[in-house]
Amino acid sequence: MDQKGYRRESFQSSTSDEDMLEIAGASLDFSMAEDDPPLDREMGGFSSYNGGGMNGTSTVMDFLEEPLPGVGTYEDFNTIDWVREKSRDRDRHREITSRSKESTWALIHSVSDAFSGWLLMLLIGLLAGSLAGLIDISAHWMTDLKEGVCLAGFWFNHEHCCWKSNTTFTDRDKCPEWKSWSQLILGHGEGAFAYILNYFMYVVWALLFSLLAVLLVKGFAPYACGSGIPEIKTILSGFIIRGYLGKWTLIIKTITLVLAVSSGLSLGKEGPLVHVACCCGNILCHLFTKYRKNEAKRREVLSAAAAAGVSVAFGAPIGGVLFSLEEVSYYFPLKTLWRSFFAALVAAFTLRSINPFGNSRLVLFYVEFHMPWHLLELVPFILLGIFGGLWGAFFIRSNIAWCRRRKTTKLGKYPVLEVFVVTAITAVLAFPNEYTRMSTSELISELFNDCGILDSSKLCEYVNDFNSTKGDDLPDRAAGPGVYTAMWQLALALIMKVFITIFTFGMKVPSGLFIPSMAVGAIAGRLLGVAMEQLAYYHHDWAIFSGWCSQGADCITPGLYAMVGAAACLGGVTRMTVSLVVIMFELTGGLEYIVPLMAAAMTSKWVADAIGREGIYDAHIRLNGYPFLEAKEEFSHKTLAMDVMRPRRNDPPLTVITQDSMTVEDVESIINETTYSGYPVVVSRESQRLVGFVLRRDLIISIENARKKQDGIVSTSVIYFTDHSPPLPPSSPSMLKLRSILDLSPFTVTDQTPMEIVVDIFRKLGLRQCLVTHNGKLLGIITKKDVLKHIAQLANQDPDSILFN
Repeated sequence: MDQKGYRRESFQSSTSDEDMLEIAGASLDFSMAEDDPPLDREMGGFSSYNGGGMNGTSTVMDFLEEPLPGVGTYEDFNTIDWVREKSRDRDRHREITSRSKESTWALIHSVSDAFSGWLLMLLIGLLAGSLAGLIDISAHWMTDLKEGVCLAGFWFNHEHCCWKSNTTFTDRDKCPEWKSWSQLILGHGEGAFAYILNYFMYVVWALLFSLLAVLLVKGFAPYACGSGIPEIKTILSGFIIRGYLGKWTLIIKTITLVLAVSSGLSLGKEGPLVHVACCCGNILCHLFTKYRKNEAKRREVLSAAAAAGVSVAFGAPIGGVLFSLEEVSYYFPLKTLWRSFFAALVAAFTLRSINPFGNSRLVLFYVEFHMPWHLLELVPFILLGIFGGLWGAFFIRSNIAWCRRRKTTKLGKYPVLEVFVVTAITAVLAFPNEYTRMSTSELISELFNDCGILDSSKLCEYVNDFNSTKGDDLPDRAAGPGVYTAMWQLALALIMKVFITIFTFGMKVPSGLFIPSMAVGAIAGRLLGVAMEQLAYYHHDWAIFSGWCSQGADCITPGLYAMVGAAACLGGVTRMTVSLVVIMFELTGGLEYIVPLMAAAMTSKWVADAIGREGIYDAHIRLNGYPFLEAKEEFSHKTLAMDVMRPRRNDPPLTVITQDSMTVEDVESIINETTYSGYPVVVSRESQRLVGFVLRRDLIISIENARKKQDGIVSTSVIYFTDHSPPLPPSSPSMLKLRSILDLSPFTVTDQTPMEIVVDIFRKLGLRQCLVTHNGKLLGIITKKDVLKHIAQLANQDPDSILFN
């Protein structure tokens, strides 16, 4: 890929993903000005490795016997070659296994190599769990800081401040140790002026937190914004984005995530926690050679880290593993499944040990229901599924339209101003309504809650008739004035959340989508649940209720409707199914509610898919032009490899290198005159019989190194890729042998191969290019970008949007 104004000249770059500051604050232009020539820089960085693997063992010694720094590594914004990486790892493993029989030290090295994967998972789980606990505690404290401060210790949040208070249970939120800002400044908390002061302080703190977050992201780590899941999906598919999982991104994302959540913006911390966990995984990979030097192995670790991230976000280890498998991972072998489970387990255990909420739960909105549901309730559950699907499709279309507008207009040049305006609007609208003023996690907790005798929430202000109480279960009761007040406040909160989230997701602050989506669904579910409850109370003699809901019985659980609604809306936005249901039942601890959750999740997916096929993460991948080849989509068109390959009919012929007749000067002129990332090697220009494939990057490094270290290498020196040197006159300068950087087994297809097979090969083998032949002669080349462009053209999309827009 041509990167205008952003092209690296040095090929000695590290493979580390920690080079963060080199792009901080830079304006990156990834637009495609013209149709790129075959195998351009988007595929750069692939090389075959020296000697072993696919190329067979080299017996002829040459100056490249030892791997050169930079050979076999990848540049930024390039795709890895999965086949080569897996082959390298197999060779490394064979060598360790054969050596382990030679000495005790080699055997110990072999055992430590086998154990290193599990040790890495342990470290990832510990670090991800610790950071999640730190984020939870800090966000809880800073959210309460907008409303007041604890006199017993400013570091206590409202709940912890009142733990040692002697106040009664009903007045537990009004303990003397906690002072609102009006009480602290004016000495009293009643009256209009006190309300205005509290309102003003709430808005000021919200603006301060959000501005600090966006300035830190803009100044230190541009990659720390957003949820990170679309980029992680792309990275796991084999793309390189340097710095995206580096230490600066981790530090800034952790700090700014706390600030963004505390500001009261309509966003969550669950999606960004996946990014944080993947940063932990990537940084810890550098402690182990086999993960540091192999990009495919590193991606196995990142898949497990994503599972650990969801595990600490929702307290759902099994749901985390399934999320990684269903939603983000591209390559997920059985070994990765086991290690993901272990990492998720360790992360959840670490978070449980920290106990950030003081209730021995991993999340704020853990809830347990005890009443069974009735078969007829599937009808409102499916209605919630339809609502979730409609909301998901509406949100995706609206958010993508807004993000595209942000990219294509001047709006994108003022990220700080955008965050300031959205935060100001959110804070001004949120404060008057107690359900939008509280943090979204607390709101979901309140909506999921099943009303008990001691609950003082407005949602539980029913008209009590204690004569009909049986045991712990309260019967369905008539709604009191508090419930009706709560209903219209929740209706207003629903409208606000629906619209404000569209503009919030995608701003230059860390922003997750799980919690806002769940909040929208939980509000809708609670409203429907209370409506059903009152319907059953006043009309228990109706045919639909008569068989199972008698007067004085506890029939309807509004909190369950909130939970089902939350699952439906989250499913509508992300299109998750299996992992979503498992996450939700791990949240509630109730296996008997799997059927309602499944019904709602599947309905929401069907409805949303009928309107638009893409989930929010896939839509953002396409918007950003990432080279992601979706494995779930079927390719059903009847095109052939010759229709897609380059060069096309009117293009200049394919640039090739001959195996033993070109000089150093010839090869250097080809490199200087073209921007291709690799060149096929043929026997001769006349025969066009294919020998192999060599990478531009490896050629440059090898020629530079040979000029410095090998005597007699000049511009007229012949480069050969064969085992034996070609016959030349005695007066000729020294020849340069580069067989070890030649890939002798590049993937080839014939010109008549159907494109559905070619697409399948690219998906399942993770290829970056394959060569096209006819009767053994080289015809052209197909790159991953060509495949993506072809699919975009067939879908009536702009093919030039592929590979960074």
